[in-house]
Amino acid sequence: MPGVFLRGEDNFEYALRKFKKQVEKAGILSELKKRQHYEKPGVRRRKKEAAARKRLMKKLRKLRLI
Repeated sequence: MPGVFLRGEDNFEYALRKFKKQVEKAGILSELKKRQHYEKPGVRRRKKEAAARKRLMKKLRKLRLI
């Protein structure tokens, strides 16, 4: 769980930036968005396969094989 400990000289903006960075790194917001609506296992599997195909095509384009 992300948390920020402040020293006496730290200001609020600094602490907020640090907290946002920790939340982003922990992946809390993406997990929250993923859990907002239920997806059936088949839909989840198809999305995962589509993402893998997309990553592969991007990799091949980068290597100029397509």
